[in-house]
Order: sequence, then structure tokens, then C-alpha cells
Amino acid sequence: MTCQTYSLFVLSVIMIYFGGFGNSSILSRLQNDIDQLKADFNASHSDVADGGPIFTDKLTDWTERNEKRIILSQIVSMYLEMFKNTANPKAHVRHISEELHTLEKSLPDGLKKMKDLMDLTKLQMSDLKIQRKAVNELFSVLQKLAETSTSLKRKRSQFQRRCKC
Repeated sequence: MTCQTYSLFVLSVIMIYFGGFGNSSILSRLQNDIDQLKADFNASHSDVADGGPIFTDKLTDWTERNEKRIILSQIVSMYLEMFKNTANPKAHVRHISEELHTLEKSLPDGLKKMKDLMDLTKLQMSDLKIQRKAVNELFSVLQKLAETSTSLKRKRSQFQRRCKC
């Protein structure tokens, strides 16, 4: 994917995925805003390609709709953070930010889920108190896993019965 289409691709995926922007005129107007933003950031500089993409490669690993909502909500918040730190934002930056804020309002569950995941990574599993709590909750966690596994098996078998493959 070229540098020219990278930002539009990520924004298009986000917008289309959440159903807020099926209108091609909004996307084409955003394309102009993004082109101006690329010029502001000198996004055609040769170092942009170093190390590959930062967002789009992450999107391929998240396959389920609810999973995508989690990662896309985090991507949206990162774009908003980037634009918030822009001194004297120009009209095209404000417009992109407004569109992203609209999307962010449709993602409150994704943002909370991402925060939950981040909180889990901060747990000190070497702490004895944390270990005690974890052991105390182990049976409940295993029950949830069993429910999820059973539910997935049921869905697969129902699909196979309906499928005339």
C-alpha cells in the first residue's frame, strides 16, 4: 500500500466498518483533507515506509466484528490524540478530527474493552495478593471459557447443518 492511500485506507475502514460514513462524498472530501494533511506532515518523505505500516497490519489480525471494534477504537483515539497535539489546527485537520469524534461516539464499548485489556497487562502476577485473587477466580474463568467453547461448537455445528457445501 502506497503512502498516498495509507491514511485514507485506515479512515475508510474505520468509517465504513462503523456504518457512519457510507456516503462516498464524505470520503472524497476527506481524501482532499488527508492530502492536505499529508503535505503538512511531509508524508511522502522516504522514512515513512521504514518498518512498514503502523495500523493497517494490525487490522488483519483482528477478524471478528467485536474484535475489530476494539482495535479500531484504539486507532481512532490515537489519531485524535495526534490531532489534539497539533498547534493551530487548520481547517482540514479540524474536519478530520470532527469526523473521528463522531466515530468515537459510536465506539464507547470498544474503548472500555481496550482499557480493560491494558489494565490486564499491568497486573503484577508475581504479587502474592494478585495470585490469591486469581486462584480464587480461576473456576469462574474456566466456566466462562467452557461456555464460550460450547457456544462456538454449537454455532459451527448449526452452520454445518445449514450449509450445503
